[in-house]
Parts: sequence; C-alpha cells; structure tokens
Amino acid sequence: MQYANTFQRTHNPHQQDARSFWRYIHIDLYLFLSIILLTIAGLIILYSASSQNSNVIEQQILHMSLAFVVMLLFAQIPPIIYQRWAVWLYGIGIFLLIAVLLFGHTGKGAERWLNLGFIRFQPSEIMKLALPLFLASFFHKMHLPLNNQSIFAALFIIFVPALLVSKQPDQSTAAMLMIAGGSVLFLAGLSWRLMSGLAVLAILCAPFCWYLMHDYQRQRVLTFLNPERDPLNKSYHIIQSKIAIGSGGFFGKGWLNGTQSHLHFLPEHSTDFIFAVCGEEFGFLGSVILITIFMIIILRGLYITIHAQDTFSRLLAGSLTLTFFFSFFINMGMVTGILPVMGLPLPLVSYGGSSMITMMAGFGILMSIQTHRKLLTT
Repeated sequence: MQYANTFQRTHNPHQQDARSFWRYIHIDLYLFLSIILLTIAGLIILYSASSQNSNVIEQQILHMSLAFVVMLLFAQIPPIIYQRWAVWLYGIGIFLLIAVLLFGHTGKGAERWLNLGFIRFQPSEIMKLALPLFLASFFHKMHLPLNNQSIFAALFIIFVPALLVSKQPDQSTAAMLMIAGGSVLFLAGLSWRLMSGLAVLAILCAPFCWYLMHDYQRQRVLTFLNPERDPLNKSYHIIQSKIAIGSGGFFGKGWLNGTQSHLHFLPEHSTDFIFAVCGEEFGFLGSVILITIFMIIILRGLYITIHAQDTFSRLLAGSLTLTFFFSFFINMGMVTGILPVMGLPLPLVSYGGSSMITMMAGFGILMSIQTHRKLLTT
C-alpha cells in the first residue's frame, strides 16, 4: 500500500505542481473557480439587465478586477495577523462610523459615505469584516464554552456598530452586522435556550421599535404584509418583481428578451432586483442553476470552516460563510416576496463596487484560513 501511494504521487507530477502553485499563491482552487463561475453568470445577467449598456459592464469588470486583486492580497495574510489586527480594525471601524454621522455625505436620504476628496467609501462595509474578526479573536482569547460575561460583552460589541449604522439610517447593513456578529455567537456555542429567550425579547420589543422606525421603513413592512395595498406606489417594486419571475416559466423568455426590465417596468433591475431578471429570462431552470452556484460556494466555505485548526479561524470562517449565505438568501427572499424589501444587492451579481470588494475580501480571508493550515502529524 505504501509503494502504491508513492507510485501514485510520483506519476502525477503535473497535478502535484498545479496544487503546489495554487497553494503557493494561497488560492483555494475550488472556491476560486466557483467565484469565477458566479461572476461570469453575473456579467451575463447584468448585460441584459442594463439594456446592453457597455459602460455598465466596463464599470462592473473594473469593480470585479479590483475585487479579485483585494481577494488575492487578503489571501496572502496569515490568520494570526488578522487575529492581531482585529481589535484595531474594530476600533478604526467604530471611529469611521462616528465620522459618518458627523461629516458623512448624504445620498438617497442617508448619510452612509465618507468623502475624502480622492476617494468616497462606506465605513459600514469595513465593519462587515472588522466585527466578525474582533468577535472571533475575542472568543479565541476568552476560551469556550461561553459564559454570561462573555455573551453580554459580545452583544455589546455587536450592538454598538449596528446602532451607529442604523442611525445613518441604513437598516439593511445594520441587519447584516447583526447577522455577522450573531453567527459568531452561534458558532461559539450559544445555547438554544438563550437564543429562544433573545427571540422572545425581540418580539416583545417589536412594538416599541415600530415607533423608532422611519416612515419609509414602516411602509416596507406594511407592503410585505399586504403587497396589494398600494400597487402603483409602495407595492410597485415587489409586484413587478413577481410578475417578472412568474412570466419566465420553466425555461425563461431567453437572454436579452426580458420585457419587465427592458421596458422599465421592473425598478432597480441592475442592482437589488437583478434576480428577477434572471428568473424572467432564464426561467426556473436558470434560477436553480444560479442558486446551485451560490450553494457550491457556501458548501466550500463550510468545508473550510470544519477543517480550520483553531477557534479563531473556525469562528471567522463560519461567520463569513453564513454572512454570504444570508446575503443571497435575503435578496432572493426580498425579490420573491417572502421577505420585506431591505435594499440588499445580490452578492457578486448585482451592479456595484463597495459590497463586491468587501465580499471578495472575505473570500480572501477564507482562502488564507484554508491555505495557511499546517500539516499535523501523528
């Protein structure tokens, strides 16, 4: 058996060289190829959704190129460095979120941008990575299982940035921060009894939260509960989205043949509602294929999580994977009407740069965790 294994290794030099090359540049090949496949599918859908606008595609390719460079750079940094930087990144993120409230650039009714003259960026995107990094580092040092002190400290760490982001107001990003932080708590071993208690507390607080919400946020909730209440105004987005998806049938109308987006019945068809374009033009079959690509990426992320060799890496990889899952699940739920409209893009498919770069940076960290593993001998 030992001779057979040696024979197999020596008779696959090209395969070994290829694996060594990808590991040398710290790229997880399976995850990388899945991401490539998703971004290509995204460009195909976006080309039709943008009414074949070459400028939009060129900008998206530029965003993707920069995002892949960021992913490659983040993959080179060993997990131990991320652990050391975690508290500083969190502190910088909190500082920038406060700066947004004081000096932020107003766009679409919300102060979400810092304009430095030569660059404009969203500090909340930085916090999407800084929060799970800090929590994973916190629990790594505190050691598991969880105790009441560490749980309340973690909740404070989560709520501070979520509250600052919600004040902008940007409730969708605040929700994603809660998910990112909550996933670390869940993976760290938060008991089902305590999770049930927090859920009951959230339900009891819901009536009070209603009065703290902005008017447009209340309208979104009411529209979700009754989409037909205002079909030409507040409910217009979700009704047109359902029409687009339903009209695609099983095989779809064909690429570039969607009427809802091309005739501008479907709002935000290049960003938040781009999945409806996929459903209309590629039908149920195309939608299933796109969802399958998402699930392949998620399963690879879970594989990396399971095989992580320390608490910090395991909690961080799991949080990044679950955050990616909820990002695409919430967007598809929003577009199909099973969740309220939240303004979240479809990861790596919707047009945009900031969220894509953040997402690819997270994948770079995942690749770092996988490719910097040490071989354990027994």
